[in-house]
Formats: sequence, structure tokens, C-alpha cells
Amino acid sequence: MKCPADDAHCRYTAEWTATKLRWNLTTEHAALNDLAIACPDQTVTSTSAG
Repeated sequence: MKCPADDAHCRYTAEWTATKLRWNLTTEHAALNDLAIACPDQTVTSTSAG
């Protein structure tokens, strides 16, 4: 059974990843990948800051 916190976790992970991509901040790449594994249906949308 999926709990509501799972959806919040995946949304937060996607937003965090989009922010990192937007500002080209890649130092947490491995950590973001580890978090994203639990969210296979989540999509990340990002636009360039520059």
C-alpha cells in the first residue's frame, strides 16, 4: 500500500533535482539518483537559468 508521504517525497525529490539542474549544481548527483530510484513514475521538468 502506498502512503501519502511517498508522493510528497517524490515531488520534493523532483523539485530539488529540477533546481539543481537549473543552476547547474551537480555535487549531489549521486544522492539525487539514490532518491529518484524510489520514484520511477515521477517526472522532472527544468528550465535553464542562463
